[in-house]
Amino acid sequence: MFTPATESFIKQAREIQEDELQRFYGRVSKHLLQSPKEGGEVVDSLQRLHLIVSATKYVRTLPPDFSKKLQTLLCSPSCPEQFQILSSAILRESLPLSLHSLSSELSQDSRTLSYMASVILSQVLSQVPSFSHVLYQVNLVSRKLADWLRYASVHQGASMSSGGIFHQSQNTSGKEQPALMIEVDGAVAGDFFTVLCVGQSYTEDQWMNMYTFSMIRKWLLTYDAEGTSNTESDDRSEVDSSVMSMVSATSSSSRLLPPKERLREKAFEYCHRLIEQSDRKALKRTDAELQKACLVESVAIMDIICSEDASYVYRAFPCIKALYGRLSADLGSARALLPIAQFYLNHSEMAAVDSEAVFCHLFSRFPAELFNEPMLAFEFVQFCLRNVTVLQDKVAIYRHSFPNLLKFLAWNSPGLISEYVELLPSLLAPETAIELLHTLLDLPCLAAALDLQHRSACYPVQDRAVWDQQGSKITASLDAFRQPSYRGLFLYILRPESGTGDTIDRLNTLHKALEGMVESPRVVHCAQIVPVLLHVYFNTVTKMADEKLISQFLMVLLERSSLLYNIKNFSTEVQRVFSMHLQTLCKLHPPLIVDQYKELLDFASTTTSIYSKEHFYTHVVWVIGEYLSVAFDPRCTVELITSFFEGLEAVLFEITQVRQSANPPTYSPHLLTVLMTALAKLASRSQDLIPRASLLLSKMRSFARSGPVTACFSEEDSEEIITRAHELINLLKLPNVAQFVLAPSARGESPRWHRDTNTGLPQRMRAISGLLHNQSSFLPA
Repeated sequence: MFTPATESFIKQAREIQEDELQRFYGRVSKHLLQSPKEGGEVVDSLQRLHLIVSATKYVRTLPPDFSKKLQTLLCSPSCPEQFQILSSAILRESLPLSLHSLSSELSQDSRTLSYMASVILSQVLSQVPSFSHVLYQVNLVSRKLADWLRYASVHQGASMSSGGIFHQSQNTSGKEQPALMIEVDGAVAGDFFTVLCVGQSYTEDQWMNMYTFSMIRKWLLTYDAEGTSNTESDDRSEVDSSVMSMVSATSSSSRLLPPKERLREKAFEYCHRLIEQSDRKALKRTDAELQKACLVESVAIMDIICSEDASYVYRAFPCIKALYGRLSADLGSARALLPIAQFYLNHSEMAAVDSEAVFCHLFSRFPAELFNEPMLAFEFVQFCLRNVTVLQDKVAIYRHSFPNLLKFLAWNSPGLISEYVELLPSLLAPETAIELLHTLLDLPCLAAALDLQHRSACYPVQDRAVWDQQGSKITASLDAFRQPSYRGLFLYILRPESGTGDTIDRLNTLHKALEGMVESPRVVHCAQIVPVLLHVYFNTVTKMADEKLISQFLMVLLERSSLLYNIKNFSTEVQRVFSMHLQTLCKLHPPLIVDQYKELLDFASTTTSIYSKEHFYTHVVWVIGEYLSVAFDPRCTVELITSFFEGLEAVLFEITQVRQSANPPTYSPHLLTVLMTALAKLASRSQDLIPRASLLLSKMRSFARSGPVTACFSEEDSEEIITRAHELINLLKLPNVAQFVLAPSARGESPRWHRDTNTGLPQRMRAISGLLHNQSSFLPA
């Protein structure tokens, strides 16, 4: 968040008008003509201009003469460094790019060329049409970058002058030879300088060596993307690729290479040396951390070089393979193994190297043991997203490792939800779809189990006082985690890969063991993202599921609707998702109702389902009434319709019994209207059931006007119940009309007279009811 004053400045910069901006360009141009000694106003003006050009997402176009003046400041070695910094920053944010004034003498001034390189890089990344105008400057910078990488001094610099890090170091003695740089383990540096060489002070070319390494990855990517090596440059050699690879193998001959190839060669040598240096035992912790960071960057750069020139693959793989062997057992170097895995993914096929062990190690060990490392979790998921297609096609363990991958999400759920929404479809496969659905439903249990595992590792069994400080509920769950009787449950929920079974039989037992964790913030956050993931899951799986798999989904929905971790609002939200996608599944495969009629009949005939999962039960009743028809499945017999009718009839009769001591209804009027409509639909398809349906519907007026009901339902709700019963009874008086109005259309796609949206009847049905209605009501008072 910015302060109000800063917000005001930014707003003014964004809203400045073009005519006012042109006048400001003129004032700044006049200030640039002042002497550097009187440069206070110049600095202030340049700072304001930088705010203006960088405050919007649109690129500002500088006047040509003004742009030329800024380039003159940038290219002048005698110009104060603050002017160069501001000029470079403004040019990076603006157009057009016109750097013709850059001369070859600039290559002799490191500070100036470093600022110019950043300008060129930013302009190349913006892909401006005038990129070809700066080809000479790009090649010039590339030559200089190669020299800085490979030929920086190996001697330490003398004490720094007060002018800044880019000012030339001075040897005050004039006689003594400066000391050599040392390695991180204290040995004297035996090869060329890198960022892992340590000294008391550094020379200018050593600082430029570090600067070059920090930007070389982006420069190589940009350089290759723009195709600069394919232009008609005097620097391009005419040798063919075979000769090129021979020349690049020797450092002494590498100056014969064009700038692009020469930069690759020097960058490759540099990264190879860094990897060798990283094997040294650092004396300081900061140097050890720097070694890991350099490994990540070095392997990434070598990956880019090999992607651009395949001849480097065979030179790089021995080094990368040895590095993997050295780091694979060290969990502290886990982040460095990700770029190594990327290298194997990109180049193992060309080098005929087996990469299966690398990915088995990556997907099995990292999520299981390092799930509580947020930076690794983010980088690991980003690695999967970048390579999702290749991982699906070439890495067999990828789709079977979702129990492990979801550990990152269970522990870091708020920060990774968007990444997993994108990643989840790639984890779906027909053979593991059911297990993945159970795993998503058990995600809060996984978060609780990981939390207990982490606490158990931190607090020894003997230190009971520390356990008791966690609270009695958490302590009870910790005790359960360490009890042998629960070991199988926790081993399953923490399993590393799929294939050990879709779910477990004792989920209620597991939920009871985890009762103490239901209020844990991590568990609550995890429960909140499950509905989002379920929507993604069902939207994806419905595109690939066959009839057998859809039938299995229905079984899971019916079973798991009452087997969910007891977190506040969790069951309600999950059941809403189930309800929505139950309709989608039945629409895709209407015979599903007949295929699973036993399970559906058992579920719909139980009144306890109403009180614990009313929303889902209502949708189950709706799909029974909608799709249990011979129009969808010829196996739909009269006996089957009668069975469902009798089950729903018993439920409606039981919940509408009015007794003096009865408690007010705890269900919604919506459930009653859906039940009544479903019974009418079934009766219209088996006309022997019409008298029974009409009798039950005729009792709805007295129910709606009873004391307990009026105390619970509003007047509008009671009228809706009575009106619905009235309409359905009138409709059932004409069985042929009722069969036409209430029957579903074939395949549910073509228009039909009756479109029941789970809540009300259409206007045509109300019109028919009005025609049949006479002044004396037939309903009992």
